[in-house]
Amino acid sequence: MDNIIKNNLDYTLFSWSKQSGLNPINASHAKGSYIYDRDGKKYLDFSSQLMNVNIGHGNQRITEAVAKQMQELSYVYPGMATDVRGRLGKKIAELTPGNLTKSFFTLGGAEAIENAIKLARIYTGRHKIISHYRSYHGATYGAASVGGDPRKFAIDSQAMPNVVHVENPYAYRCPWNSSSIEECGERALAHLERVINFENPDSVAAILFEGESGSSGCIKYPPMYFKKVREICDKYGILLIDDETMSGFGRTGKMFGIDHHNVTPDIMVMAKGLTSGYLPLGAMVVTDTIANYFNDNPLALGLTYSAHPVSCAAALENLKIIEEEGLVDKAAKMGLYIEAEVEKLKAKHPSIGDFRNTGLLGCIELVKNKETKEPTTPWNAKPQDMEATNKMAAKIRELGMFTFVRWNWIFIAPPLNVSKEEVDEGLQIISQAISIADQYCN
Repeated sequence: MDNIIKNNLDYTLFSWSKQSGLNPINASHAKGSYIYDRDGKKYLDFSSQLMNVNIGHGNQRITEAVAKQMQELSYVYPGMATDVRGRLGKKIAELTPGNLTKSFFTLGGAEAIENAIKLARIYTGRHKIISHYRSYHGATYGAASVGGDPRKFAIDSQAMPNVVHVENPYAYRCPWNSSSIEECGERALAHLERVINFENPDSVAAILFEGESGSSGCIKYPPMYFKKVREICDKYGILLIDDETMSGFGRTGKMFGIDHHNVTPDIMVMAKGLTSGYLPLGAMVVTDTIANYFNDNPLALGLTYSAHPVSCAAALENLKIIEEEGLVDKAAKMGLYIEAEVEKLKAKHPSIGDFRNTGLLGCIELVKNKETKEPTTPWNAKPQDMEATNKMAAKIRELGMFTFVRWNWIFIAPPLNVSKEEVDEGLQIISQAISIADQYCN
């Protein structure tokens, strides 16, 4: 077993980390909402790994679908038609809102974002992309540039040009000191439209927003926000790109995050929950209007593994599981239960400043003082300011849970088929971790 860790550390590089001092979980197998290490310790997976294992771990229906596909056809170049590619494209067209009809398949969310940006620029003949500061769209160069996550700072001296960022309607910390989420939304929309005009509307190809905010803090959209963004896009001839990589396929209690707003984007990006992480796959889905443009104009996009048959087979079976097990409704109902339970935790823990949640995509925000809202750990904290966060993350692991802990946020995003007992177990562990943050209150 020591050899497994040694080989990993000696011969592979780990994401987002200095490589010395790492102590990764030595994963052996996983089932449902739990991952097991090689010492037999089990970990409750309370963030579905990276908010992607929507159907839970170890579902052998995916294994069987993948094996069957590989027995028939493992790979052909993307210029060939396959049965599974066509069936998956048709299924996605049925699930997506409005007139989103045609999919271009990628290997993940970042690649889908890259291709959405390229397509928007080709289709509009414009070049600027507007996105939120508090957002994450992937780690490839274009996707990192268009996102606002500070992990890009290490490489942003050569960032993709012509990206413009705007402030989020972050009601808990509203940049315009609004008194309500609705007022924050109105001011954010006015800010967005001002920026568009400052930047020259005729130069803006697309506005790129997440369907529901994820790892940047689960910032809730005000009720009218997405509808008004759609109206602004239509007013200036700008495309609306909706990134559903994290919020898609039932995660928010609807099939897609944008479904909460009854809006149809021009381009939708998806990945993660498309296969529940069982194999890599992403997609960029476009409206019939955009698709028709390319009937007589070449589509200057391509990837060696676009529409990989084996990944498509995993996705098709995954979507069947989501529908047959009613996981979208389960996520909505369990989300309401979690919200009620976290309300109880708020009374117990002085450090809980806010809880933002939609379905099973939620984030507890921790503060030193509820009045001043001073964060327990500041945004993009330096290593010396991470003491409380590091202690909480260590406590969560010690107590047998895996979840995403970042700065002053603890995320709650278990698999969509999580049980009430598993949720209770997870919240009890989180409560013990938050007791550490309580010690930093003033």
